[in-house]
Parts: sequence; C-alpha cells; structure tokens
Amino acid sequence: MAFERVSVHGGHSGQFCCHARDRLEDVVRAYIDQGFAWVGLTEHMPPVDDRFLYPEERSAGLDAAAMATRFGHYITEARRLQTAYADQIDILVGFESEHTPGAVALAQRLIAAYGPDYVVGSVHHLAEIPFDYSPDAYRRAIDAVGGIEAFYCHYFDRQYDLIRRLRPAVVGHFDLVRLFDPDYDRHLALPAVQARIRRNLTLIREWELILDYNVAALKKGAAEPYLSHPILMQARQMGIPVVPGDDSHGAATVGLFLDEGMRLLQAAGFDGHWCKPGSSR
Repeated sequence: MAFERVSVHGGHSGQFCCHARDRLEDVVRAYIDQGFAWVGLTEHMPPVDDRFLYPEERSAGLDAAAMATRFGHYITEARRLQTAYADQIDILVGFESEHTPGAVALAQRLIAAYGPDYVVGSVHHLAEIPFDYSPDAYRRAIDAVGGIEAFYCHYFDRQYDLIRRLRPAVVGHFDLVRLFDPDYDRHLALPAVQARIRRNLTLIREWELILDYNVAALKKGAAEPYLSHPILMQARQMGIPVVPGDDSHGAATVGLFLDEGMRLLQAAGFDGHWCKPGSSR
C-alpha cells in the first residue's frame, strides 16, 4: 500500500530562516510537485532577545526585533500561499517553538497575535547553548550541565516543561538530544533517562498530541530518524500518533528520505492514516 505523502514538520525557507534556502513559495511548489496531500509550514519563532541569535542571523545583520518583524511577514505570506494553492495542496500554517528563558511566554503571545493552525514544540537549547548547532556546542552543553546523563535528563525535563506549558499539537524531533552522540542507544536506555521518556510519552498520549517522525536525521548521516526505534515502538504500543516530517530547509530537501521513513513506519506497524494537527482522531 502506498502511503500518503505528508509532512507535519516542514516548510522552512531561506526567505524566513537563515540556515535554509529558497523562497517559501518555491518550497510549497516543491511539495505540490511531489504530490504531497498536506504539509505544515513551521518556520522558527523569533528569539526572545539577542542572546539567542545564531551566528548566521548575526551575520545577516538581524536582531531579535528584526526577526520578530520577519516572523509577522512569514505568517502573512504563509496565509497567502495557503489560499493561493488551496486547490492543489492542503497547507497548514504553523511555527516551531523554542524553550529558552521567556520563550514559552513569547510563543503564547505569538499564538494570540497570529492564530497559527498549530505549533511544533521543540527544544534546541540546554544551559542556554544551542546544542544542535555543532559538535562543539553539543559538547559545551554537556559540560555545562555536568555530563552526558545529566544532559539527556535535562533535555527531557525541558521538553516535558515545554509540553506542559505550551501544549503544542506536535512534539518535534523528540530525541534530538542524541544528535552528535555515537553512543546514544546506551544513553537513551539509562534508567533515569527512560523514566523521563516514559513520563513525556504518557503526557503526549493523555493530551492526544502528535509525534514528529523526523527524517532530516537521515540527511545528516544518522542511522535512523528521530524517533529512534525503541522510542518509536514505545509510542506505537501506547497508541500515540506518529506522523512523518521532512523538516525541509529549502526546495531541494522537500521529501528527502520521506519514503524511507514511511517504510520504517510501515514496518513498525503504522497504517499510514496520518493524523493531521487540529483534526479529530
């Protein structure tokens, strides 16, 4: 059976994200060309303040205020595209959160101001360090929290706090914490880490949230998407919806590794009836 092509975490563009490429409209057209039934556009929320700018954002001459203005332009353009291409693809307009100090409150204000169709809840910082930026940043974050086990525990504690406070419809790349760790299987299996994973999954199930099956990990050379297989099977056993996300960062990465991800989901027992954010189960 051919699974419907969708992305619950897609649509980053160079127009609104400094580490992506192409106009948002070009990205949308790529989804249409590949026959996607629906896609969620999920550009990043702006940072709370200039402390959390990434190097490429500083190099582009941006500050937090400019990025807040750009975010407003993103919502306007995404809504235009949603209407313009409604007869070719179902577009959902969302955004991807952060969980730096003050970010949840800012995300709540953005939700009130712009009324997105949904939010992807993601954690990219620990000890105020963007651990996903580079292996060096990853190591600095580990050292800052006191070691690898503490790093994993802090990550899932912060994720739990984000879910509890923001209640995002989609939880993004659930185990991103393993990004630069070649020994992640062992660390994810540590009892203290497993307890936190189970706690977070239990809340996700109780609140009927969706897990992003993020195949962008394969683009970065990982052996498997986020979620790693043991967590994927836990989610399956708990009845949590898991939906493919290509986490595209330009037209060229639209749908990249999506078919492989869907094959893995099929092998894990998922039926391909993808839950759409905001829809009834």
